[in-house]
Amino acid sequence: MSATDAILALDQGTTSSRAIVFDAHSRPVAVSQEEFPQHYPGDGRVEHAPEDLWASSLRVARDAARQARAAGLRIVALGLTNQRETTLVWDRATGEPIHPAIVWQDRRTADECARLRDLGHEASVTARTGLVLDPYFSATKVAWILDHVPDARRRAERGELAFGTVDSWLLWRLTGARVHATDATNAARTLLFDIHRQDWDDSLLALFRVPRPMLGEVRDCADDFGVADPQWLGEAIPIRGVAGDQHAAMIGQACFREGTVKATYGTGCFALLHTGTRPVPSRNRLLTTPAYRLEGRTHYALEGAIFVAGAAIQWLRDGLGIIDTAAESEALAAAAPADHGVHLVPAFTGLGAPYWDADARGVVHGITRSTGRPALARAALESVAFQTHDLIAAMGRDTGHPPRELRIDGGMVVNDLFASLLADLAGVTVRRPVVSETTALGAAYLAGLHRGIWSSSETLAGQWREDREWRPRLAAVERDRALEGWHDAVRRTLSDHGR
Repeated sequence: MSATDAILALDQGTTSSRAIVFDAHSRPVAVSQEEFPQHYPGDGRVEHAPEDLWASSLRVARDAARQARAAGLRIVALGLTNQRETTLVWDRATGEPIHPAIVWQDRRTADECARLRDLGHEASVTARTGLVLDPYFSATKVAWILDHVPDARRRAERGELAFGTVDSWLLWRLTGARVHATDATNAARTLLFDIHRQDWDDSLLALFRVPRPMLGEVRDCADDFGVADPQWLGEAIPIRGVAGDQHAAMIGQACFREGTVKATYGTGCFALLHTGTRPVPSRNRLLTTPAYRLEGRTHYALEGAIFVAGAAIQWLRDGLGIIDTAAESEALAAAAPADHGVHLVPAFTGLGAPYWDADARGVVHGITRSTGRPALARAALESVAFQTHDLIAAMGRDTGHPPRELRIDGGMVVNDLFASLLADLAGVTVRRPVVSETTALGAAYLAGLHRGIWSSSETLAGQWREDREWRPRLAAVERDRALEGWHDAVRRTLSDHGR
């Protein structure tokens, strides 16, 4: 890679779109970000306007590219990463979406998932996909759109409609409708993809009533995904890397060795443990998922999903009004005594792994007359650390080797108090990298690998640099006491299904 070569990474997230240009030394040299509206049309329903996803992505990509070119850099490839599971269906002829995008957080298909569980389908679905039957994933969202948009199912069966997660939608638009594809990590989050055979599965398509003509081609994470049309970014830029956001973050965190684990703290939290080239079935309701697929070879991970992480801090700000900015949570929480006794279980949209209870709802337990703003702020930070502990413990039970180190990234990790609480309550060494934008960095790495800019994953691993480390300081007896209080509060949130 020459000194003037650079890679544009496009990171399309749940609440904002971001573009970052990385130089030859993996340093971010241009950044652009834009938030877009969230839509809540009913209880448990979350949608995005597909044009918002596209337009915001295009604007930030153009802005970052302009900054990079002004600095004398030449963009040689584009890498794409995206919020996973969010579901879009569009007309192949016109490119027009037939319904708003149904976001991964949406719970409208919970009853359908429960029906399929009651019919005994979950075991076979999990065996093929590594996932559980939950409205979090794409398949029941696709079927819902086909059932609720007039004539959609007939048109889908005739091949007139395309389904895709956000990566597919952006690829379709960027390439001028020339490419309908996805990568193995995004395909694996649909409940329609056999992670062992690495292909769409006809029995799953039949179960979820999704016509095969709707599906795109599944490619490696570092692969040829076409070329961005010159009208969008001023020149034809080859698109050479695609991965779901959590998989891209795993690559950006250089978790290429079996046993390494990363956790990304954004709206939710997603922890992935690299388990090697053989999938490890979970006995603790974690997900078995491809970590990435390179040169036709799939590496796997165990994943735990926390639905509410940074969203708990947003709730303090927007719901309770006890802080004006997320950054204020650190100082406020620091003012609370360690033995404040309050536990927040932020099951605003159910609980993720290892509980997978879509009907659970939030609880604040342990409030007394003396409870104030500091205790609530600290309880919110601790809730994310406690949930991470539960994921780490489940990973240890599944593999027999409890992780001892956790690489962290995402918006929450700028909070030093949170990182310290995480080390204490999860009982692991916590390491924060110098480059915190690991999701975008992972997308850039994938594009660079395919372009030959970086030669191997070993080369990328050598570029990881630590910013700061936190080691557990809490005595085991104190941690156990804190965990006992947390798990008591969790039991109070669970629905009959979760129990």
